[in-house]
Amino acid sequence: MRWIHAAGRGLLVLVVILAGYIASGARGDESTASGRGPLTLATAGDLTGYLGSVLAGWNRAHPGEKVTLVELPDSADETRAQMITDLRDGDGGRFDLLNIDVSWTSEFAAHGWIRPLPRDRFPLGTFLPPVVDTATYDGQLYAVPYVTNAGLLLYRKDILAKEGVDPPRTWSELERAAKTIAPEYGLDGYAGQFLPYEGLTVNAAEAVYSAGGSILGDEGERVTVNSTAAREGIGFLARGVREGWIPERALTYKEEESKQAFQDGRLLFLRNWPYAYVGASAEGSPVAGKIGAVPLPGPDGPGVSVLGGSNLAVSAHARHPDSAARLIAYLTSERVQRQVLGRGALPPVRADLYEDPELVREFPYLPTLRESVLTAAPRPKSPRYDQVSLVVQAVVHDAMAGRVTPEAAVRRLARELDAVAR
Repeated sequence: MRWIHAAGRGLLVLVVILAGYIASGARGDESTASGRGPLTLATAGDLTGYLGSVLAGWNRAHPGEKVTLVELPDSADETRAQMITDLRDGDGGRFDLLNIDVSWTSEFAAHGWIRPLPRDRFPLGTFLPPVVDTATYDGQLYAVPYVTNAGLLLYRKDILAKEGVDPPRTWSELERAAKTIAPEYGLDGYAGQFLPYEGLTVNAAEAVYSAGGSILGDEGERVTVNSTAAREGIGFLARGVREGWIPERALTYKEEESKQAFQDGRLLFLRNWPYAYVGASAEGSPVAGKIGAVPLPGPDGPGVSVLGGSNLAVSAHARHPDSAARLIAYLTSERVQRQVLGRGALPPVRADLYEDPELVREFPYLPTLRESVLTAAPRPKSPRYDQVSLVVQAVVHDAMAGRVTPEAAVRRLARELDAVAR
């Protein structure tokens, strides 16, 4: 019996050793003492070319933890698809660190594709508070905000000044000016991003949120869209097309098409991201010096923007997770965040930069953007966000095109989103 007990103890020790060996093998280089080494960072196309120089600074200072940048397609859908393919790779994939759209955090976390992160390793207290919520799922931090964004209402300040009209703060003020002032100057009244793609999901969510409603609750498990507020928000967009102060051509606009229409002097009002303000203000733009920006209007006052931007997440297969966390801390440091704005023209997540006099002189929309971010809300959180977005954009486009009433659109949204949630 003593031999059996001894053999049992020996077998137990062997099982423990093998379990530890298997676990360490599954983690790859994470089992090393430091968890540090080279990294691969995947991101959508870097349109301004700033990120390479930022990472070059890291590589010079950390020769043993060099980062290789992999730029995926500019299309968000293609970037997401390639990232998911890599994250599902049973052999560990290529990417250690991912620069992901804020709306993907919940989906990636729910599937176990990205690692939970310790809050105390990152300067979250220095960020604009709403952006941190985009990086959490089920109460846990799964990513760290890197850049943020919020929708703004751009307007022709030269025309409103001639008419003695203040920039609109409410939907009724926007409608009135779009109906009466825009035609006098041969302009379309108002546009956003109304093609059935992710941009329309954002515009629709902003309309619903601004009216006091919501689309999903409880991390996507509960459908909340069947409300008076949702009918009012979608009704606002549909009414604009029906009455003509939103031109029918705007139903084909994405970010670039709507930006170009405003920049070419064909629009009185435009909902877009801050980059459109920068482009329209650039030397050579027909409207340079003639535009202003205010928060999005709502039914009775300032509305609610959807938070844009991206978060940095560590792949579940990351070979050197400690280095990945250190790189995230570097990319969210004040020095680098200044470069994110100054070189990349992307809104930073650090709150103090929005009140920096030098930066405000260079980017005069910063105070307005800060106000918009502080009152903004994330897109509906769901592990099936891609399906949620497809439903929202299809149904709202039908309502704006006059194929269904806003009331019928909301009922259909509730029904189809409930099927997704199950």
